[in-house]
Amino acid sequence: MHFIFSTGSLYNYSTDRCFEFARRAGFDGVELMVDHRWDTRHADYVQRLMDRYSMAVRAVHSPFRGNIGGWSSDLVGAIEKSVRLAETLGAAVVILHLPEVISYTFVQIGSSRFFLPLPGMRRHQRYSRWFEEGLPLLQQSTEVLLCVENLPAQRIFGRRINAMKWNAHSRDTIGDITRFPHITLDTTHLGTWGLEPTEIFVRWGKRVKHVHLSNFNGREHRRPEDGMLRLDRFLGRLTEAGYNHSVSLELHPDALAAGSDDNHVIGLLTASLARCRQWAQS
Repeated sequence: MHFIFSTGSLYNYSTDRCFEFARRAGFDGVELMVDHRWDTRHADYVQRLMDRYSMAVRAVHSPFRGNIGGWSSDLVGAIEKSVRLAETLGAAVVILHLPEVISYTFVQIGSSRFFLPLPGMRRHQRYSRWFEEGLPLLQQSTEVLLCVENLPAQRIFGRRINAMKWNAHSRDTIGDITRFPHITLDTTHLGTWGLEPTEIFVRWGKRVKHVHLSNFNGREHRRPEDGMLRLDRFLGRLTEAGYNHSVSLELHPDALAAGSDDNHVIGLLTASLARCRQWAQS
């Protein structure tokens, strides 16, 4: 089992600093989040960071949105480019998101962000068809594992809403995502649905080829030791099952006190990593 650091955890920092922090905290590598930062998309530059910090890129997360200026115009193109990037860097997996069944956006009011459905808009029709027809073909063309990620609840007036096709959003729908051979199990996303990661891992079994690890305390992507999910049991179960893939610490910047002194941020990462390794060995 490899413990790696997602560069998406500090999306407001440079990619270079993310690699530096991962190295200083003692991680086994990084998950490269392809996003608004140009340097996340340039294989030559990322390779220099890998060499400089002796950090392997073990996973590549394809962009949340397909329309990334100068790189791709849709989600399918973004995934295909992410696969090529992963092949070049030697990453074992590419993480991709499920298609929408309810199109939506978010509205920011002050410090709060609200989920807003877009009735009548069906922007993921092509993407949904590609998931059933194109995804298997792309998988056949590469040794990189295409790992489909379970996604969180959205809320309207306090009610949980599932906006994604084939998502695990209840015990009755846990099996829907298993139509795909490779899964990224996201612990905090399960927490938004009141589901415990250990139970879901037992159900999904060897399909789980990648893990996004963080806790949930009413807010997503908290540090592993800060929340209601029993991640100690989860990591222990991974060890018992002989899980030999990556576990990526994927946090929100505020969980790492982003913006504070670098040594403080690295100290938080170091402490969380030590706790995870302890749980995995117990």
